[in-house]
Amino acid sequence: MSEDVHADAIDDPASLSPAEFAATIDHTVLGPETTVADVETVLDAADEHGMNACIPPCYVSEAAEYAPDVPLATVVGFPHGQHTAAAKRDEGEDAWRTGADELDLVINVGRLKAGEDEAVVAEIAEVVAAVPVPVKVIIETALLTDEEKHRACAAARDADAAMVKTSTGFADGGATVADVELMSEYLPVKASGGVGSYEEAVEMLEAGAVRIGASSGVDIVEGHPDA
Repeated sequence: MSEDVHADAIDDPASLSPAEFAATIDHTVLGPETTVADVETVLDAADEHGMNACIPPCYVSEAAEYAPDVPLATVVGFPHGQHTAAAKRDEGEDAWRTGADELDLVINVGRLKAGEDEAVVAEIAEVVAAVPVPVKVIIETALLTDEEKHRACAAARDADAAMVKTSTGFADGGATVADVELMSEYLPVKASGGVGSYEEAVEMLEAGAVRIGASSGVDIVEGHPDA
């Protein structure tokens, strides 16, 4: 089974110390024009503030060497999830071998919508089985009905994933309180997409998230009352 990552719900997010709060943030850069210099900027900020980092897979080996003390996540099947299962497995295994501490895997939304739930479970399970690091499953909530969100989260749970994640940031819409509450019935949740302030992050944590994915990680952690 994929390892747990901060699996326990946070009873009182507003009471977290600055360091505890920063550890819930995956400071992220995943745009199509991302350069290695952009990645280094994110890693510097993550290192300074005690955040994690989430970066493109092509830069994982360089990032692991540049900032070995920063917990490092990368993406698999990003952003649309339409890679073959074998390609996702190989991509995930390569990312782990080159230094990734966690993988954020995009499901095949089309297969889910077609009712091919067993194929979705099998694909996730193949990646989970290939690596000894936590796998977070991105279900892309903006594209799903509530019934589909339940099925996507059940698939991630049944495949022994560590977490579920709301969004890639490449579909309209992002994390919502309602979605986090729904998803947290199944697995720990990473709320990603549209979270840009300390207050918004705390709202997601109060709804049941245990991790926040955001490109504005510095603004979020510097918004902490005691920062």
